[in-house]
Amino acid sequence: MLLSNTEEIPGHTIREFYGVVTGSTVRAKHIGRDLMAGLKNIVGGELKGYTELLGEARQEAIRRMSEQAESIGANAVVNVRFQTSSVAQGAAELFAYGTAVRVD
Repeated sequence: MLLSNTEEIPGHTIREFYGVVTGSTVRAKHIGRDLMAGLKNIVGGELKGYTELLGEARQEAIRRMSEQAESIGANAVVNVRFQTSSVAQGAAELFAYGTAVRVD
């Protein structure tokens, strides 16, 4: 599956549009990560546990979006975007969306 955050994929011609496809995942904070985040708030620095958590969530959302695109006959997704939202205290959704297309 080809993915692009632009309206086209260089070197390919869009032959068909299938519409919007999405993928999302909701992740909760981990108590161990929270403890380390609390310490980092005191001394400063990157919250690596949360960086890893968001990276995993991004990959899962992309995988789900790509599977949806493939199921309707697309071989690429253009205009890929990400959005996050808080769904409960300590839990957040990472949402990926784009336009499913067929390119050659």
